[in-house]
Amino acid sequence: MNIVAIIQARTGSTRLPDKVFLDLKGNPLIWHVFNRIKKSKYINSFVLATTKNKKDDRLENWALENNILLYRGNENDVLDRYYQAANMFKADIIVRITADDPLKDVDVLDSVINEFLIHNVDFAFNNNPVSFPEGMDVEVFKYNALKIAHLNSTDSFEREHVTQYFHRNPELFSKRNISNLQDFSNLRWTIDTLEDYKLIQIIYNKLYDKNKSFKFKDIILLIESNPKLATLNIYEKRSEMYKNKNLKI
Repeated sequence: MNIVAIIQARTGSTRLPDKVFLDLKGNPLIWHVFNRIKKSKYINSFVLATTKNKKDDRLENWALENNILLYRGNENDVLDRYYQAANMFKADIIVRITADDPLKDVDVLDSVINEFLIHNVDFAFNNNPVSFPEGMDVEVFKYNALKIAHLNSTDSFEREHVTQYFHRNPELFSKRNISNLQDFSNLRWTIDTLEDYKLIQIIYNKLYDKNKSFKFKDIILLIESNPKLATLNIYEKRSEMYKNKNLKI
């Protein structure tokens, strides 16, 4: 059983171009994403899935320099990019990771994979309903489920966001959601804007030198002791699953 993490990334973000190469404690953001999840107990290989756009040659070069597996595919049809990457690397199970989330916690990641394996479902996740901060998302699904979505989805939103076909067609897939005991989904820990980046910079500056693998609970303790941190990016546009969340910390 081959469990493959596919990390989607591109340099052409409209709100914050080249964000995956922003510096965090001397390394690019994307380096931290890979470094934080590579400690998984379950994942066999890690693939950078970027686009054929010439701008993303930089990502290809970075992957080659760091001995990271690479697939280049469709820029807008991310569902196809995942499907083709899964085919190339013969994935039985796919772990979906986005490259603008440098606070991923390997313990949270492995808990979702474990839930997936124990219950032998088509799709496991921790974001529907949401209870973790935005940016702490993990989604795990079978290759056969991905193939069904790829062959049947004709909706542009579904093809851009990969797993929406699973959520929108619950009768077709067995699913499990992992929820956190306390709802922290009002918090935003992903990077789309300069304000997002400033918050992540502060978190890294406070925690990284003490523990390079700092965890979800460490970030929560930091924010609870500095509540203003949670307000730094409160007005940024949120993804569909995290909209209409009031600030509470």
